[in-house]
Amino acid sequence: MNNIFITGIGTDVGKTVVAAIVTQALQADYWKPIQSGLEETDKATIASLIDTDKTVIHPEVYRLKTPMSPHKAAQIDGVTIELDKIIRPETENTLVIEGAGGLLVPLNNQDTIVDLIAREDKVILVSAGYLGSINHTLLSAALLKAKGLNCVGIIYNHVELDGTIEVIEKMTGLKTLGNISREQEVTAAVVAKYASKFKKALKAL
Repeated sequence: MNNIFITGIGTDVGKTVVAAIVTQALQADYWKPIQSGLEETDKATIASLIDTDKTVIHPEVYRLKTPMSPHKAAQIDGVTIELDKIIRPETENTLVIEGAGGLLVPLNNQDTIVDLIAREDKVILVSAGYLGSINHTLLSAALLKAKGLNCVGIIYNHVELDGTIEVIEKMTGLKTLGNISREQEVTAAVVAKYASKFKKALKAL
């Protein structure tokens, strides 16, 4: 199975939009193992943004009520997140897995999001354009490398400053898989546009 793990340099950098684009481009399955808060879950957002009859959207293992870090949201809900209970769904299709927040977001008192990533996963890092994002991108890339995980490239979201992508490429050696422009609204048509645009690079992974 060809698993792709979508992680970000922080919270609200566009992981779900990128996951929708990758899922659409590869006609893949989608799975977010842990969801905190949100009346409309990321699973529901994905369903509204993709147009493919080959995709199965798998249910979360932990569906937490409070929009906080998973470890705290779980504590409020009276549960403990346990890694051995997070069993990946069985599928013969490519599986796109979306993390929560950044790589070091706590799940409990010892595990973080990075511990959900398997050695064989192809990791796509989502970066965004804000003050400090270069530092956060370099730190995330360094952690993935230190953990021996296979980061296959970066997708940028709203990165408009000249030189930002170039310096990240030079300092990490990671290739750019795509750059999403600032859109007035993210719709299924927008996702389809970027899926078509990024499809060649994604299929080459």
